[in-house]
Amino acid sequence: MEEKKSKLSEIRATAFDAVEMMRLIGNPGVIESLSKVRDTAFQINEIIHGLQTPQMVKNIENFRIISENFNEVSSKMQSTVNHLKETGIIDKTTHLVDSAKQKIDSFDGINADIGSVVASTKEMLDSVSGLVIEITQTVSSVKKSQTAANVSDSITDVKEFYHTVS
Repeated sequence: MEEKKSKLSEIRATAFDAVEMMRLIGNPGVIESLSKVRDTAFQINEIIHGLQTPQMVKNIENFRIISENFNEVSSKMQSTVNHLKETGIIDKTTHLVDSAKQKIDSFDGINADIGSVVASTKEMLDSVSGLVIEITQTVSSVKKSQTAANVSDSITDVKEFYHTVS
């Protein structure tokens, strides 16, 4: 008899739990959540069906092949790098690049010196040009002679040199 009471209590508790669940399911928040779950399940179902189309199956197969090719290329690249390390080419190239960089860096100071030399030379040529103009004016006031013609040619040569340098 006790066994029947126990089963009866169990049935009563189960029915009570079922009624409580039904009451909770009627709650607007639960209905909204269940609606979202249903929509999500529907979308997942559509995705699964979309993945089963022949086009998607082919695309997935292509991705698998691409992945295998990447793995092969990666292995070959690693093998090549190891070979280059073994032969010492990487170390030699690194040394060469460092040496070239040092040489290029050493030109920075020279470039500044060359710039100042060029500026000084330009100033000197400007001064010589001014002097040539003064001499030309002086010579033009004097009677023209062969010496004056030679000076005039020299002035022209200096002007040409000046324009060539600047």
